[in-house]
Amino acid sequence: MPGGTTSADRFDEFRDLHAQGYGRNRIAREMGIAPVVASRTAEHLGLTFDRSKIQAATEARLADLAERRSILAEDLIGDAEKLRAQMWQPAVIFSFGGKDNTYAEEHVSEPPSADKRALMSTAGMAIDRSLKLAPAEESSNLDSAKSMLGSLGDALVAFSRAEDEREDGQSSDGAGEA
Repeated sequence: MPGGTTSADRFDEFRDLHAQGYGRNRIAREMGIAPVVASRTAEHLGLTFDRSKIQAATEARLADLAERRSILAEDLIGDAEKLRAQMWQPAVIFSFGGKDNTYAEEHVSEPPSADKRALMSTAGMAIDRSLKLAPAEESSNLDSAKSMLGSLGDALVAFSRAEDEREDGQSSDGAGEA
């Protein structure tokens, strides 16, 4: 028996579990052996494991994670919008103070500038996090339009120069006629 495999008297049990379509980890659990021992035993017996199920499961899990990141990014953008809206809504400011530690509050049309700064900072963090989860598209229609306008401008300059050269050529040809 090669080193690191299960005992020879358990080879039939191993083959049966493999024939039932069990993967390496499940065979290891069923037989009470380490996964590395299951791998070495399979190699010794010339058996391989179908990894297509593992690949499909991994791809599905990655797709699920991408969807969850996208949803979280949307939620963060919504949070940022709510925080930004609070900057312009009526608020209550309050304080405790004095020798009797009294509570005082005042209703204001919008939060004080320090609170606005905190709201904007928090909204900015939410937006940054959302962009890390779901980056914005790299190319935009604006970039395409700029590129097209640049090409059009180059073509007009070339056409204008060609027309100028053609007119210069005609006027020098016509100067000798009279």
